[in-house]
Amino acid sequence: MMTQSLPQTRQTPAAGGIAGLVGGAVGLLDALPKSLALLAARVALAVPFYYSGLTKWDGFLALSDSAVLLFTEEFKLNLFGGQYGLPFPALMALLAGLAEVSLPILLVLGLGTRFAALGLLAMTGVIQLVYPEAWHTFHLPWAALALTLVMFGGGKLTLDHLIGRWRNG
Repeated sequence: MMTQSLPQTRQTPAAGGIAGLVGGAVGLLDALPKSLALLAARVALAVPFYYSGLTKWDGFLALSDSAVLLFTEEFKLNLFGGQYGLPFPALMALLAGLAEVSLPILLVLGLGTRFAALGLLAMTGVIQLVYPEAWHTFHLPWAALALTLVMFGGGKLTLDHLIGRWRNG
């Protein structure tokens, strides 16, 4: 009985070498702790909000007059083709100033990471309504970072993880 053999394909040494190199590189990247990427995401999201928050204060819990003025006169919600003033601008300035300083600190520490990121995601949504033209340069990356942290948490390099290990014995 005669068996018919399939034609064999030969890989060139260069093709196998490149595939091997790519496979090795992917293996090295897979070995990196995911927590490093989540730490980078936490810091990258925290920095612009923290520095923005610092500009709203004249001292400890002393909201600057310029922050209130911005929220009263400058910042407008772009809705349905029109511009509308913010409701309760002094309160909004105070809440934004508190959130822009405290939530980034929580993110960097990894304490309440998902909730801190959720708060910054909500703030990004409001900022988008005030400055809709910056969606692709600032708001989209901020939203992507915040959503990543909401979905995956902050990783193992967080106080959240340390507290979880301590509570579980």
